[in-house]
Amino acid sequence: MLHSQTHLRTRPIQAGHLRAFEAVARHLNFRLAAEEMALTQSAVSRQIQALEDEVGAPLFLRHTRAVELTAAGALLLQAVAQALPRIDTAVRQIRQSAGRRHVTVTTFASFASMWLIPRLEAFQREFPDIDIRIEASDTMLDLEVADVDLAVRYAPVARVPTGARRLFGESVTVMASPWLLKAGPALRRPADVLQYTLIESGDAYAPHLAWLSWHRWLEANDLAKQQPKRWLTLNYAYQMVQAALTGQGLVLARPPLVADALARGELVELLPQTRLHSPLAYWLMLAPRSAARPEVKAFADWVLAQAVATRQVIGEGDDPDLVNDLD
Repeated sequence: MLHSQTHLRTRPIQAGHLRAFEAVARHLNFRLAAEEMALTQSAVSRQIQALEDEVGAPLFLRHTRAVELTAAGALLLQAVAQALPRIDTAVRQIRQSAGRRHVTVTTFASFASMWLIPRLEAFQREFPDIDIRIEASDTMLDLEVADVDLAVRYAPVARVPTGARRLFGESVTVMASPWLLKAGPALRRPADVLQYTLIESGDAYAPHLAWLSWHRWLEANDLAKQQPKRWLTLNYAYQMVQAALTGQGLVLARPPLVADALARGELVELLPQTRLHSPLAYWLMLAPRSAARPEVKAFADWVLAQAVATRQVIGEGDDPDLVNDLD
């Protein structure tokens, strides 16, 4: 008997009775829980008793006219109340997507918010029956096993897999709103930026982001020991660009991510001869198991066409030596 109890109390519990437990715990009433679940009160009571046997402790104190959670019941409810809605949401998504065409894309947050999402409406007008799911994360996924269809990342050519397609290069350059320039001092040489507020990244000192920083740009232009009028430090690339768009200072922006603002004249590039180029580039990669699906190919073709338009705006031509064939 001791062996049986030990076995019961260490194995994972069965999930079938958890919904009855949650209903009783929420109502603190077996009758109301039974009515909600369209079961008899005795059936709900049996499910709770079976769950208590599995857990190895009473979950409710049963009074004559009331039900009260025990400490063990309160602890279990805390977990169940979080888990059941998540399970229901996942099942609902699966049911909604069953039989529908969909494409899942992973990319980093700044690319998603500044380049991909603003263009998605055009794709969805052309392909209204394809659902798009974007997972914005800096985590590199293994496309052989991950539940995604495409990835957009930036990396040097030596680190991208065969079959990746180059979208455009990576660089940073001084940009500002034309409103700011009309009211501010002339900007003709690198030292002139010191008369303005410089909008800097909060991650500027991280090793992998240091090349994006004003400190590197100032050093490259023999201004390392100089300080600007003031600094404005923000956490995210889209925040930095938004601050520049509203005339709050100069930003070192990545041209591909602000191509639309450049095309509309909302930002202008200054001192183009000081643009800092990177060995990194933006790449489109397809998951091997997804590449043959028509909806994935349609989305990949659309991304590549959008990349051509972006290259035209930022003045970058194709680089055949860095382009692999997807087909």
